[in-house]
Amino acid sequence: MSELPIPILVVIAILVLYLLNSIKILRDYERAVIFRLGRALTPPKGPGIIFVFRPIDQMIRISLRQEVLEVPPQDVITRDNVTLKVNAVVTLYVIDPNAAAIKVMNYVYQTSQFAQTTLRSVLGEVELDELLSHRDKLNLRIQSIIDQRTEPFGVKVISVEVKQVDLPEQMLRAMAKQAEAEREKRSKIIHAEGEFNAAQKLVDAAALLATEPITIQLRYLQTLTEIGVEKNTTIVFPLPMELTTLLNKLGASAKAREEK
Repeated sequence: MSELPIPILVVIAILVLYLLNSIKILRDYERAVIFRLGRALTPPKGPGIIFVFRPIDQMIRISLRQEVLEVPPQDVITRDNVTLKVNAVVTLYVIDPNAAAIKVMNYVYQTSQFAQTTLRSVLGEVELDELLSHRDKLNLRIQSIIDQRTEPFGVKVISVEVKQVDLPEQMLRAMAKQAEAEREKRSKIIHAEGEFNAAQKLVDAAALLATEPITIQLRYLQTLTEIGVEKNTTIVFPLPMELTTLLNKLGASAKAREEK
């Protein structure tokens, strides 16, 4: 066999190197948007081995994995005129690689800007108490609004979480005073309910003892027994209540006669 001329060998070597350089390997979570002579090919290529014939083709890699975007702290004025600093975390992923590459220059940056403006507008429509107590409801509302705005360029926002709410120092002191007042209020109510229940029980006991007057005497004797167990010098003399009433009546009668 006759050997090939050197120019042909050089051309073959250049072609082989060109073909090897045209081979691209995409991971399972990657897709390639190919622009051939400036026009995007559909559908996007990948995963696996693809060929990109430069300079005719140009490739943009798009990741399909979820991305977490942190929204920087935003100054928010709530409906009840409380100034806050609020930041959030947005979770998103690409559902249409072609739209993410063609319709927007940087889908992450644009989603971040949408998230900042939406966070300020939504939280500015609610009061502070609603923000602190219904955060899940507000997260869903913000997520729905951002998702509608990112859908045209192929990005799906799956969750938005308000990460931190920084309150002014004066508001923290006011909330602490309010919480203390609420606890004191509950304490007084519980104490009053206890006094009411105790009084009700005394009324029931008095009504029960009134049915059998002898039970009063038995209660006196039981009290003497309880006191006598302890080592003390206290002497308790049970005085019937009827005798006290009689003495009061006699004293009133004597005073009335003296006045006459």
